[in-house]
Amino acid sequence: MAFIMEFAENLVLKIMEDPKERDLKFRTYLYEAKEGGRKNIEKRSYPMRPYGFWTFERHNSQIAWDAQISNVPGRRDPYDEVLQHYTTSK
Repeated sequence: MAFIMEFAENLVLKIMEDPKERDLKFRTYLYEAKEGGRKNIEKRSYPMRPYGFWTFERHNSQIAWDAQISNVPGRRDPYDEVLQHYTTSK
């Protein structure tokens, strides 16, 4: 009976991996993941567009030039209709 237990013990020890090697693999994976996360956070902290990119006159002037864009209800000044009503009623 001792032979079977010794055989099983040796078989299990052969199949098992070294705990120090397993710990080293996990630590390297963990450090790589942490470094990747740090790089990702650093990349995302940069602004996508520089300050004032959309405030240039060329972006705002297109709204005034294009009648389809400037007459959209969300962009139109609500007082324009009131002024048109009073100027045409005279």
